[in-house]
Amino acid sequence: MPPWLETIILGIIEGVTEFLPISSTGHLLIPQNLHLLSAKSDLFNVVIQSGAVLAVMAVFTQRLKHLATTLGDPSTRSYLGKLFVAFFITAAGGLIIKKLNIKLPEEVPPVAWATLIGGIIILVLEYLHKGKKGVEEISWTVVVAVALAQLLAAVFPGTSRSGASILMALAFGVSRPAATEFSFLLGIPTLMAAGAFKILSAIKDGEAGNEDWGMVILGTVVAAVSAFIVVKWLIRFVQGHTFNGFAWYRIALGSALLIWVYNGGGQ
Repeated sequence: MPPWLETIILGIIEGVTEFLPISSTGHLLIPQNLHLLSAKSDLFNVVIQSGAVLAVMAVFTQRLKHLATTLGDPSTRSYLGKLFVAFFITAAGGLIIKKLNIKLPEEVPPVAWATLIGGIIILVLEYLHKGKKGVEEISWTVVVAVALAQLLAAVFPGTSRSGASILMALAFGVSRPAATEFSFLLGIPTLMAAGAFKILSAIKDGEAGNEDWGMVILGTVVAAVSAFIVVKWLIRFVQGHTFNGFAWYRIALGSALLIWVYNGGGQ
């Protein structure tokens, strides 16, 4: 398969899965580990997430404009402050993880287990949240909990950053639309910072020269377009639907991968 076609496929996978509660990192690693697609660098997998961020900025243009033009409003300053603190905790935690040289598992089994267990957790949380409308206010407790959920997703590919943060907010009584918006807006600085940090690290370590930046840009653009479509759909979807469908998808995918692995797949 031509490299450009593989890049387009991976860009679509990233864009479609980044903001769904099914884990974009896991879905990028699975076809590469199963040798369905050529393995890409960690730099490629992280940087193309920036395309998904551009999609969020496009979808939430009015919300971002409102936040930028109402800085004198205490509620706006409070909301932005909560986004900043959640991002700060996530960023600080990410640097600690890197400092401790904690390597993210990239093999199929841990990704499969995280996918399966994540699906079960979604079903449990949705059951506990059933019939509850939730509150619109994002409390400081929710801010810390969401940031910690993002760190959990960073350590275990297959967990889903957006899924973990949305469901954590739901578990603390936040309404589905408010939880989704906070998670998506928090994803802007989080994913942009991750991409920028990865690029700077690659330049510092001399790895940037070995990367095919044309393919990275292509993957980023494709991710942006596909993520834009998904985010617009998901914003409408969460108004009246649960995440149970995604949970059953995760359980089916995780189970299938584990069966494949423990029956000698890939050997």
